Amino acid sequence: MDFKLEESLRGASDEELLQDLRRSADSIGRTTITMGEYSQVGKTHPSTIQRRFGSWTKALQLAGLQPSRSRIGIPNDELFENLRSLWSSLGRQPRDGEVKQPNSKYAAGTYENRFGSWTKTLQAFVTWVNLDVADDRKENAPSDPKLAQPLNTKLKVRRTRREISDRQRFRILLRDGFTCRACGASPIRQPGVELHVDHIIPWSKGGETTDDNLQTKCAKCNLGKGNAFVG
Repeated sequence: MDFKLEESLRGASDEELLQDLRRSADSIGRTTITMGEYSQVGKTHPSTIQRRFGSWTKALQLAGLQPSRSRIGIPNDELFENLRSLWSSLGRQPRDGEVKQPNSKYAAGTYENRFGSWTKTLQAFVTWVNLDVADDRKENAPSDPKLAQPLNTKLKVRRTRREISDRQRFRILLRDGFTCRACGASPIRQPGVELHVDHIIPWSKGGETTDDNLQTKCAKCNLGKGNAFVG
């Protein structure tokens, strides 16, 4: 095995950065390169080049390359769904250097362009994850004040849907540290562990789909649980 240091462009001049842009584009056989592609073959982070020259498009122009055909106008929901998937696969908050292919559809620069910085991206993402809490409250609030009063009937009026949304599922995994509440299994420490989010008091027993009635369980602990519960 050969041991050698990887090249770095820390403290590089403008021309050295532009030269690496040209080299990277040539390495993939194109006359342009996207930020996501550069993150795979370049010697520095694409945001370094973006900050140095003001924009990715300006850097390409100065390097004598064609404008990249990166997808523009990506909906925020799509960017956040991608980030949710990456966060879930890692079992922790992603670092900006980890936001790249093949684990991420979009590079960190895409998020930084949209939200201003990686920190602001994470803040916007957390707000998005919690949006369905307010939405559910509005959707399930009784329109007639009389309906808010207890009904003298055995039929319980449901406040929530049975289905657990992707956002809520992620929120519970995040709250529980991506760890089974029963046995402590976690994919962070034990690759291959599959985690579920399920009701504590089953839906069929009157349990609601609220954060405080949901918990993380590994597939093994959740298997065959049925409607059995304590409490």
